[in-house]
Amino acid sequence: MLVLVAPGQGAQTPGFLTPWLELPGAADRVAAWSDAIGLDLAHYGTTADADAIRDTAVAQPLLVAAGLLSASALGSTSVFGAVAGHSVGEITAAAIADVLSEEDALSFVRTRGLGMAEAAAVTETG
Repeated sequence: MLVLVAPGQGAQTPGFLTPWLELPGAADRVAAWSDAIGLDLAHYGTTADADAIRDTAVAQPLLVAAGLLSASALGSTSVFGAVAGHSVGEITAAAIADVLSEEDALSFVRTRGLGMAEAAAVTETG
């Protein structure tokens, strides 16, 4: 049984989306997702520095997009016996399990990330 587990925030590193964008159709998907949520996922996943992608409003949609790309590279979602996710990875898992569409998952996680960033700005956190 193949189980896919999607990571939570903190798994992102500068440039980590670069190899995924080389897959057929991936750059177009990321561009469409970026337009839909108003965030340049390709930029943040390829050329942005660690500080830029640490921002919750960026990190969360970036991780979901990367998870969706990696899952699709493995083939049809029907190959997975189970999916799970840690923290924001639960949204990735929900999309892979067809509970949410990819577009709904990215829209939701963009709103979630912005709200969490706004809340975190009220009181300094670590």
